[in-house]
Formats: sequence, structure tokens, C-alpha cells
Amino acid sequence: MTFMMSLLVSLISILVFLKGDLGGQNRAMTRSISVLIGVVAAIAALAHLFAVIPAGHVGVVDFLGRVSKRTLKPGVNLVNPLAKVVKFSTKTQEAKETLDAPSKEGLIVTVEVSVLYHLDPEKTAEVYKTIGKDYKNIILIPQFRAVIRNTTASYEARALYTSKRTELTDAIRNDLSNLVAPRGIAIEDTPLRQLQLPAKLQESIQQKLQAEQDSQRMEFVLQKERQEADRKRIEAEGIADFQRIVSQGLTPQYLQWKGIEATEQLSQSENAKIVIIGAGKGGLPVILQPE
Repeated sequence: MTFMMSLLVSLISILVFLKGDLGGQNRAMTRSISVLIGVVAAIAALAHLFAVIPAGHVGVVDFLGRVSKRTLKPGVNLVNPLAKVVKFSTKTQEAKETLDAPSKEGLIVTVEVSVLYHLDPEKTAEVYKTIGKDYKNIILIPQFRAVIRNTTASYEARALYTSKRTELTDAIRNDLSNLVAPRGIAIEDTPLRQLQLPAKLQESIQQKLQAEQDSQRMEFVLQKERQEADRKRIEAEGIADFQRIVSQGLTPQYLQWKGIEATEQLSQSENAKIVIIGAGKGGLPVILQPE
């Protein structure tokens, strides 16, 4: 319509210029104004031959109700001046939902989940024809809420609080993607931001976790004590083996021989002494230290 108005203004300006029924200076001024208006209108009409699509967007061409399957890429695109170009963002977007959802045992848990998504550039024209620009509130958010409630109903509340958070996130992402991907909405991730259980259940879970930690700590202490006992037992066995080996090797003849060697070494020292041969026990010498 803007193009048609510009074209109409151009024609009127040209007609005024050709008519020229005014004389003198007024006629010249009228012609100048008409030419100026005609040039501006022509430029405005020419501008409608091009559509500029920003980065991270695509354009859908709607020509009098007929939507082209080919979407316009970012940059300058040549289009029919009578067509309307509708721009869609293909950037990553985020939507957050906080809602009460049932668990497997029927308890109500409060969950806060985000969904990161973007529009599929190849299916943008179909989204425009079948849903419109508000596809987020028409398709994505209702399906997102339904998937959250259906998924949490498959898990026990205690498991959601401890070991199943990652599994829950993956299940929500996969189920939601299966529902909305055919409609042109690509799901990137659905991070679980917060999970709140009923107060009594949360308290009991924390008490159980504390008891498990205490049990693990006690098991560690006992294991350490058992290792210390094993070390002492091995040490005692080694000492006993040493004593047994030594006692077996200390015969009277061996002891007598070692005594003779010690006596000989002492007798050779420079200290004054008296050595009595054969007076000691077992025939060993007796060493007297004079005063």
C-alpha cells in the first residue's frame, strides 16, 4: 500500500508539472515543487524494492496473503514492492517457568525450569503460516508446562532432590523437543534452576543424608583402625620371628667364642687391667679393673 501511495503521488506531481496552466514565477515554483515531490516519491517507491534483514533474523515474504516458502537471509534482498516482509529472530532465546508439579507418590513439588530455544530458519515460513509471530505463547510455553508436569510425575520426590536431577533435565528436553521440533522450534537445553520439596520431606531427606555421611565417616575411622591393627600385628610378628631366629643361633659354643673375642680385644687396649684366664663362667677370662 505504501508503494501504491508513493506511485500515486508521483503521477499527480507529473500531471501538475505537465499541466503548467500558471504563468510566470508561480508556474516555475509549482514545477520545482512538483519535481521535488516526484523525486522523493520515486525514491520512496524504489526503496520498497529492497528489504534489509538484520543479523540473526530471517524474513518471510507475504505477497497479498500468499507466503513464499523461501525465507530471506540476513543482508539486502530484492523483493516485490507490493509484498510485506515479516522478520523473525533466529537467535537463542530463553523462557522461564515456575510451577507446582506432582511427583510419583502424589506430593507437590515446586520447580523452576528454563528453556533455551531458537526458531528453525528453514521452517520459519511454515511457522508464520500456521502459528504466527507469537509462536512462543501459542505453542512453546503450553507444551513446556505440560512436559514438566508429566515428567516429574514419573519420579519420586526424594529422587528428584538427590540423584535424578540430571535425568529429569534430559527427559524434559527430549520430550519437549519431540513435540515442538516438527513445528519449527529447536530446543537447545532445559536447565533445572530450582526444586523445592515440602518442608517435612526436605527435612527428613537432609537428616537421612546427614546420617549417611556420619556412617561413611565412621566406616572410614574403623577402616583406619583396622589398618593400624594390621600394621602392629605385622610388626609384632616380625619382632617375634627375629627373636626366634636369634635364639636358635645363640648356642653355648657361639657365645663362648664371642666372649673370647671380646676378651682379646679388651686385653689389647691401653687401659690398666688384670686378666685371669679360665676363672669365669664357662672358662671365660675374668677382667679386673684396678683402682
